[in-house]
Amino acid sequence: MSKKVVVGMSGGVDSSVAALLLKEQGYEVIGVTMQIWQDEAEETREENGGCCGLSAVDDARRVAEKLDIPYYVMNFKKEFRQYVMDYFTAEYLKGRTPNPCIACNRYVKWESLLTKSLGLGADYIATGHYARIEQLPNKRYAIRNSVTAAKDQTYALYNLTQKQLAHTLMPVGAYPKDEIRRIAREAGLPVAHKKDSQEICFIPDHDYAAFIERECTDSVPSPGNFVSVTGEILGKHKGITHYTVGQRKGLNLSMGHPVFVTRINPETNEVVIGENEDVFSRTLTCSGLNFMSVSDLEQPMRVKAKIRYGHSGTFCLIEKTGEDRIKCTFEEPVRAVTPGQAVVFYDGEYVLGGGTIE
Repeated sequence: MSKKVVVGMSGGVDSSVAALLLKEQGYEVIGVTMQIWQDEAEETREENGGCCGLSAVDDARRVAEKLDIPYYVMNFKKEFRQYVMDYFTAEYLKGRTPNPCIACNRYVKWESLLTKSLGLGADYIATGHYARIEQLPNKRYAIRNSVTAAKDQTYALYNLTQKQLAHTLMPVGAYPKDEIRRIAREAGLPVAHKKDSQEICFIPDHDYAAFIERECTDSVPSPGNFVSVTGEILGKHKGITHYTVGQRKGLNLSMGHPVFVTRINPETNEVVIGENEDVFSRTLTCSGLNFMSVSDLEQPMRVKAKIRYGHSGTFCLIEKTGEDRIKCTFEEPVRAVTPGQAVVFYDGEYVLGGGTIE
C-alpha cells in the first residue's frame, strides 16, 4: 500500500513539480492550497502571485487536474493572522525586524497543515522548498543544503521540530531551479514559466510601515529623534517602524556622506545613526533556540552562521550562556546584525540549529 502525502501547493512551479515527482515515486498524492490571505481584492490577486493569494488556487487546481490528483483548499486564515501578521506588527513596534516566512513555516505550513494532514490519514506533508531532509547516524533528522547554493531555502526552515521533519518530504531540493522548470515544461504543467514570488506575501506593495499603520491604528509609533552614537540629535525620523539596522536610504539626513541606522531604541523612540564601520559586529546573542542535527549544544563549537536569508555565512564560535541563549563570536565582523532576524548555524551542509537575534 502506497504512502499518502499531502503536498502544499502554492500555485508555483516548485510545489507543482514536488507533487509531480512524488506521484512518479509512487506516493498517493493529495494537493492542498492553504488559504491564509485575509481579504483579497481583485486587483491584489493580480499583483500577488505568491503563496498566499487566492489567485494561487486557480493555478494549483489546474496543476492538480493535469496530474490527476485530488485537490482541496484548507482555510488557515486564523492561524496566519495570529502567528504571522500579528507577530510581524508586534516585532516592528518593539524596534525589531521580524522574519514572517520563518514564523509561517513553523506554525502554519507545518504545525497547522501537518496536524490536519495526519488527522486525515496522511503519512507525510511535502513542499517545494529547495532543501533536503536526512536522518543522521545519531537518529536525528536534519535539513541539508539543496544541491545548488544559487537556490537554497534552509535558512527559513531552521526551527522545524523533529516530529515535523520526520513527516516531511522535500523532493525539489535534489534539483537546481532550471532543472525544475525543465521538468515542469516537459510534463506540460501550466505553471512552468510562472515567475517566482518575491518579498512578503501579505504586503505586496512592500510598504511595511503603511501596513503597520493600517493594522495598529491606536499604537503607531510617533516621530522622534535621529541621534548619533554619542547621543547628539541629528534630525527627526518618521517613526521607528520605518527603519531597520543597516538602512542607508530614506533617512533624509544631510550629513554630507552616507550614514546608516545602527540601532533602534523603542524605549526612547530614537533611531541611532552611525558610520559604515558602526554597522559591523563581531558578536551577537540569540534566544528562542531550536536544535536540529544535535539535541543540544553541549560544548563550544565552530560553525558557519547566516544572519539573514541572503547572507552567505561567516564562521564563528558558538557557546551556550544560558538555558535558552547562545553567544556567537564571529571570526570576521558581520554587517547589520539585526534584532528579530534569525541566526542559523550550519555544521557542514547540515543545519545544526538556530535562534532569534537579540
